[in-house]
Amino acid sequence: MADGNESPDTALGDWYINRVVVARQPILLMVSSASLLPIVVLARRVRDLPDCLESIVAGRLRRLGVPASLIDAEQRSMRPVRIGRTVDRSILGIMVDFANSIPYYIEEGDIDERALTSTEDRLAKTPCFAGKASNRVVFPDKKAVELLVAKWADPFPSVH
Repeated sequence: MADGNESPDTALGDWYINRVVVARQPILLMVSSASLLPIVVLARRVRDLPDCLESIVAGRLRRLGVPASLIDAEQRSMRPVRIGRTVDRSILGIMVDFANSIPYYIEEGDIDERALTSTEDRLAKTPCFAGKASNRVVFPDKKAVELLVAKWADPFPSVH
């Protein structure tokens, strides 16, 4: 969520967010611009989203198995949260594809934390840009970890 005038200093880039309704339940679909990693949460207290975005992203990265040091670095780089207009329309196409898939992953009446995290996992394993050369296909779960390691891993760990 950036203001469009600055490039984010995060490994995962801007977060694009859209409201999706599944079985009359509003859900927020969030997608990282750099990795295409999806996050799916119930649309509660949407006005508080800028204040809790860091913790939502951190929770998702923990579920991916990302080391705490990389999560902490990403969280620090997300401050302050800025809200702005869409700057990359290709992300919107991915979001439409993800949004269209969500109802197939969640059974009606089964919208709980387990169903949402299962949906995130399935979306994160979806090949994106599959029509391109194989080296340009993005698997969001793998790409997110790759970007976090490249940006935040200490290339010279201390030796004890």
